[in-house]
Amino acid sequence: MAACRMKELINEHQPVLLAEALENLAIQPEGIYVDATFGRGGHAQAILNQLGIKGRLLALDKDPAAVAYARQHLAGDERFTVQHGSFTQLAGFLASQQVYGKVNGMLFDLGVSSPQLDDAERGFSFMRAGKLDMRMDYSSGIDAATWITSVSEQELAKVLWEYGEERFSRRIAKAIIAARQEKPITTTDQLAKIVSAAIPTWEKGKHPATRSFQAIRIAVNHELDELEQGLAQSLGALQTGGRLLVISFHSLEDRIVKHFMQEQERADRFPVKLPIKHVHFQPKFKQLGRMIKPSLQEVSRNPRARSAILRVGEKLS
Repeated sequence: MAACRMKELINEHQPVLLAEALENLAIQPEGIYVDATFGRGGHAQAILNQLGIKGRLLALDKDPAAVAYARQHLAGDERFTVQHGSFTQLAGFLASQQVYGKVNGMLFDLGVSSPQLDDAERGFSFMRAGKLDMRMDYSSGIDAATWITSVSEQELAKVLWEYGEERFSRRIAKAIIAARQEKPITTTDQLAKIVSAAIPTWEKGKHPATRSFQAIRIAVNHELDELEQGLAQSLGALQTGGRLLVISFHSLEDRIVKHFMQEQERADRFPVKLPIKHVHFQPKFKQLGRMIKPSLQEVSRNPRARSAILRVGEKLS
C-alpha cells in the first residue's frame, strides 16, 4: 500500500534531490523527522518508507490544498502528523507534539511546487492564463492582484530589483503602474504581457516575465523573511547529531541558507584580546560537505530541478 501511494505521489510531483535528501537525513527507523514543506508528499512518503513503527514524521505546509492532500493520502498512518501553517510556526508546532529538541532530521524544500505551478487558478505561472493570486496560503493575506493595485512605483521597482534581480525593474514598474491606471490587472496573462512589452531585450531561453513573477510572488508571500524565521527555529528543534537539510531554487534563498549555516558554524564569539585558545571554542553546528546539485539525469527527467541546491548541516551540541 505504501509503495502504491509513493508511486502515485511521484507520478504527480517529482520530488527534487530525493535520493540525496534521504542519504543525508541518515534516517533511523525509530527517529523523529520533520518535513517543513510537505508539498505533495514525495519526500515525506519516502521518509515514512524508511521509518519503523515507532518512528515519527511531522509536516507543515502553508497551502491548504497540500494539507488536504496529506490528510487524504496519509490519514491512516499513525506515524504521520500534519499541520496547516508556515514554518515560522515550527517551534510551537513541535512543542505541541512534545518533540521540540528531539528531532533527528529536518527538511525544507523551498519554492513553488509543481501542482501549484500547474494550476492556472493559483496564479503562479506566466505560462497559463488565470487569476493573479500567487498566495501559498490562499485562505489568508492579500493576493498579487490586490498587492499590485496598491503598491507604489518606487516600491514595485525595488521588489523587482531585489527579489527578481530584474535589471529592467524601473521600466517594468512604470509600465505596470501605467497599465493599472487604465484597468485593473487581475490575470496572469495580463501581467505577463505588460512585463514582456516593457523589456527591450529578452534573455535567450527565458520568458521575459520570469524574474518579475518570482519577485512579486516572494513579496506577496514574505518568503525570504519567513525563511529566516524558520531557519532560526530549526536548530533548537534538533537534538544533538540532528541533521538540517534545505533545498533552495534561486540565489536569494540559497544566500540566506548559506549565510545562516556559516553563522551557526562559527564558534562562540569573544572579544579579540581575551586570552582564549581555539580549543576553548565550542561550535554548535557544522556543514556537511559542499552544496549538492541534481545530476544531469535528474534534470533531464525533471527540468524544474535544474536550479535546485541542497545544503546539509548537523547540530553538534
